[in-house]
Amino acid sequence: MISAFGTAMREVQQTLPFSMPAWVILPDHLHVIWTLPEGDTDYPRRWSIIKRRTSQLAELPPMARSCSMVARRESGLWQRRYWEHLIRDTDDLHRHVDYIHFNPVRHGHADAPAAWPYSSFSRHVHAGAYDGNWRATRDIDTLDAGEP
Repeated sequence: MISAFGTAMREVQQTLPFSMPAWVILPDHLHVIWTLPEGDTDYPRRWSIIKRRTSQLAELPPMARSCSMVARRESGLWQRRYWEHLIRDTDDLHRHVDYIHFNPVRHGHADAPAAWPYSSFSRHVHAGAYDGNWRATRDIDTLDAGEP
């Protein structure tokens, strides 16, 4: 599934470019930050193609679908809606990147961001943006109250 998603993302990037400053894939959801080309705001089209292509590539067994899901050509793998947020400034970007990278720990999938392989955290460590031991404990008291 993760491989199919990665392939779909790369395919869409070739025709509808975007960069991903941060991302994480969890068992039941994902978070990404996209940067689109100047003047381009068509992220809904990108998501639509990525969802459809991932479903095709994953070759999952048929899922039970409601009549409305069939009418809308939905696979049952993806939810209909997604939450979007326009990054306001550099501080907002940093808060969201931190939120994304800490998400596997928050949901109990890893003891530290570095222990979760399905995120951009290691890329950020390599670039010097994080120490590899950043938030290496699941101490909830250390979370900022204002995190997204």
